[in-house]
Amino acid sequence: MIQTETVTIPGQVHGYPQVAFGGYVAGLLARRVGTGTTRVDFRRAVPVGTTLLLPAAEPGHAVLTDRDGTLLVQAGPGVLDLSAPPAPSWSAAQRATAAAIASPKRQVTDCFGCGVECADGHGLRLFTWPVPDRPIVAGAWIPDSGLADAQGELPPEIIWSALDCPGGFAAWVFQDMALGAVTAALTARVRRPVFAGERYLVHGWAIRSAGRKHTVGVAVSTPGGELCALAEALWVAPRDAAAQPRPARRHPVAEVSGPQVHAG
Repeated sequence: MIQTETVTIPGQVHGYPQVAFGGYVAGLLARRVGTGTTRVDFRRAVPVGTTLLLPAAEPGHAVLTDRDGTLLVQAGPGVLDLSAPPAPSWSAAQRATAAAIASPKRQVTDCFGCGVECADGHGLRLFTWPVPDRPIVAGAWIPDSGLADAQGELPPEIIWSALDCPGGFAAWVFQDMALGAVTAALTARVRRPVFAGERYLVHGWAIRSAGRKHTVGVAVSTPGGELCALAEALWVAPRDAAAQPRPARRHPVAEVSGPQVHAG
């Protein structure tokens, strides 16, 4: 008999309150899918601090359900036909990160991906911001050792987490995505290991949008130009977004905590 695996997402691994961080959940399933490009589709919100099930799936696939068997997330082989725009320099990314942290418009949160209130090792502390004169958001990132395994390598859950928030920021900045949007799908490929204590550039950009749907790209690379991971994400705005008052033009990233897993 095949044993169904259980998993509980730690309470601090959230974006919106009590909702598990989308990139982390995606990486959790991608680890079980195996090597290559993986597509993860979110069907319902994943709660933190609750026992969830990883039932057996066909080879190359993975699913996450609640204890009643309701499908929350599914993953399988994906296709990534995407080229990343050139990453900024390390100094430009550092300036973008500094601007993100210093801006009075940026909400202070404990989002696992982009929350400044997360302690080192308990969140990515990955702060992206628009790069002047370029259609990208970017950040300079040195992963904390608390995010890595005993050899200092980041697990898939953390690498995929780094591919989440920057895409949401790009959609908010360049596509006027409504507040409260969520990650509906994330397709990614990890090309090389990522290690704690080393310098990485993370940048996101808009690809296309139609109605409530926004497609964005995110890349993680070394300052020397080696691509470590690449992703395309589909974000979906709330159904009532059209009824929400739109603020005057300013960085919409100032008013949100970051992307979280939810059904679109």
